[in-house]
Amino acid sequence: MHAAKLAKKLGHNSVSVLEFGVAGGNGLVNLEMHAAEVSKLTGMEIQIFGFDTGQGLPPPHDYRDLPHQWKQGFYAMDVDKLSAKLTCSQLVIGNIAESLPHFVRSYHPAPIGAIILDLDYYSSTRDAIRLFELHRPNLLPRAFIYFDDIIGDDVALFSEYTGPLLAINEFNSGHDSQKICKTTHLTNMPYPETWHHQIYIYHDFESPDYCRFVSEETQELPLATAR
Repeated sequence: MHAAKLAKKLGHNSVSVLEFGVAGGNGLVNLEMHAAEVSKLTGMEIQIFGFDTGQGLPPPHDYRDLPHQWKQGFYAMDVDKLSAKLTCSQLVIGNIAESLPHFVRSYHPAPIGAIILDLDYYSSTRDAIRLFELHRPNLLPRAFIYFDDIIGDDVALFSEYTGPLLAINEFNSGHDSQKICKTTHLTNMPYPETWHHQIYIYHDFESPDYCRFVSEETQELPLATAR
């Protein structure tokens, strides 16, 4: 919803949503339902792309991929069954490191405004967020990201030195004008949810649209009348 609103304010008539790590596909089917409602409310076309190997998790490379938590073959996809259920999403099947460099040229996506990242591994997440380097001109100046595997439980014990959190920190350390940042407005909600802590924002400070005014025109507070 927020990605569609921002894209519209910037003059676009469509926006793309990417899911990395589709697995069985329930999330992608659910995303289609929500995208249809967002389209009705905003008048924006929502394009959806799902990235997956189609064969489940590959072998972990080393400790950073958390082999104490994940195993090769987890979350395999029935490609034909899922394809029959999808109404508008496009599946991008294959190793992300190989498919992502050709994504924009092959699929011609609308500006990318929202990303769901559920790849479990450090290595896969690192490869996926190369999106911000490879296709930088095709992203909104601020894009919403959901990271699934950053909280976990007392077995996973995620940390900043493994998994997606490590990939985020490495990206931020290596880029001065592009950052993946925690959001703050959701954690101030009266009814906080776990997923509020899993929403990050991609910022491209050098985007030609980053400094365009998109807020409300009238923000002044009236002077209170003395009693």
